[in-house]
Amino acid sequence: MPAPAEVGRAPGPPDGGWGWVVVFGAFLSIGFAYAFPKGLAIFFKEIQDFFGTSYSEVAWVSSIMLATTYGAGPISSILVNRYGSRPVVMFGGLLCGVGMVSAAFCTSILQLYVCVGFITGFGLALNLQPSVIIVGKYFLKRRPIANGLAMAGSPVMLCTLAPLNQFLFENFGWRGSFLILGAILLHCCVAGALFRPIGARTALVKTPVTEEGNDALKGKITEDGPMENRTEEEEGKDCFEKINQYLDFSLFKHRGFLIYLIGNVLMFLGFFAPIVFLAPYAKHTGIDEYSAAFLLSILAVVDMVARPATGIIANSRWVRPRIQYFFSFAIAFNGACHLLCPLASSYTGLIVYSSFFGLAFGMVCAMLFETLMDLVGAARFTSAVGLVTIAECCTILLGPPIGGILIDTFGDYKYMFIKCGAVMVLAGTFLFIMNYYNYRMLAKEEKERKRKEEDPKSVRTEDEGKKNWNKDSTQDGPELEPLREKGERVKKEMNGTVEV
Repeated sequence: MPAPAEVGRAPGPPDGGWGWVVVFGAFLSIGFAYAFPKGLAIFFKEIQDFFGTSYSEVAWVSSIMLATTYGAGPISSILVNRYGSRPVVMFGGLLCGVGMVSAAFCTSILQLYVCVGFITGFGLALNLQPSVIIVGKYFLKRRPIANGLAMAGSPVMLCTLAPLNQFLFENFGWRGSFLILGAILLHCCVAGALFRPIGARTALVKTPVTEEGNDALKGKITEDGPMENRTEEEEGKDCFEKINQYLDFSLFKHRGFLIYLIGNVLMFLGFFAPIVFLAPYAKHTGIDEYSAAFLLSILAVVDMVARPATGIIANSRWVRPRIQYFFSFAIAFNGACHLLCPLASSYTGLIVYSSFFGLAFGMVCAMLFETLMDLVGAARFTSAVGLVTIAECCTILLGPPIGGILIDTFGDYKYMFIKCGAVMVLAGTFLFIMNYYNYRMLAKEEKERKRKEEDPKSVRTEDEGKKNWNKDSTQDGPELEPLREKGERVKKEMNGTVEV
């Protein structure tokens, strides 16, 4: 029998067991969510010729998909809080399949924006956030390693999708390929079925029924309190307060969260564009289509090794206490690779660039959500993911089209790579400096807290404040006294201390 104090409390992270099956499911879901928009770049040249559009117009397909995937983060977080990860991911997989099958029958670039960009993008959003959240619920001590393994799904999928898309395109055209890819995306439903909830979050509290007054106070006790009280409170709340139940807007007062948010919003302005334009850039330099697609495979293989390796390093006792610095370095290193890309004038140079790009990209992705959870904690992580993704979607939406505009304007890809590199170096530098400031402030606040605890005068002042508050609370009036006594009696019954 569990202790009365533990009744209704959610079990802690198991750090293993079925959690590794959940990691495998997250591996598939996260892999499709991240790799699929990048893999579509194989079809861009043909779609551009088919509809007679420019580079920037075709780039909007991936851009809208990525922006929808991130912009729908709050909706995904609300659905996870309401229904759990399993049904949300399964519904997202169904949406992905419907979106790609519909895209196979599109007759204009605008219809592709809707089917591929919005419908498939929203389905991927329902795969990404729940998968990241469920891994955080199953792991604590091994969380960096678990996140690294789950995030490794992206390069594995990209490594598979790049040659697969090229094969499908040559044999079935882009329309037939979209039909087959829609069927493949339905496997996200299978991945979602593996996301078994950790355990019951509620427990039925049995109370004696000797007094009629106690009947109204019975109910199902959850982590947030009696169900009747919650129902009455929800009826009195306005729309903003109801939304705030699922999205914790108080995070915007959290210093570390704001630093992370600003740095990541800036970073994503140059994060995805180099991958989107890597294969077209190789074709532009005269490299054949299969060799251009092979560059994405090289990037994916290195990325695949870098993510779990980064997770292991980040989990070490030397790096984990200062993981924010490691994350800042990875972003700046990513930007440096893009700044040096224009120097790669041959296929061998592009292979070297793809290798270093894959390493830097894997390092960033492996720590992307781990650093956020390190700042806000597991309890507020669901809300934090939703708020971060909605803010990031703006720069994700603008990144590839801005790169396409630079290519159309100058007729050269190097300006796009320079822009992306400069933005990411700036973001990494900002995060490094501001995280140093945040660590200094946290140390100062901790030192001040300990000083107050050791100072008997400040402790006495706090105790007096509590006594005054208790004194005021007892002066509510005689009409509240019966309710107060009844509430105290129910508390005693729950704790097993009621007097007979």
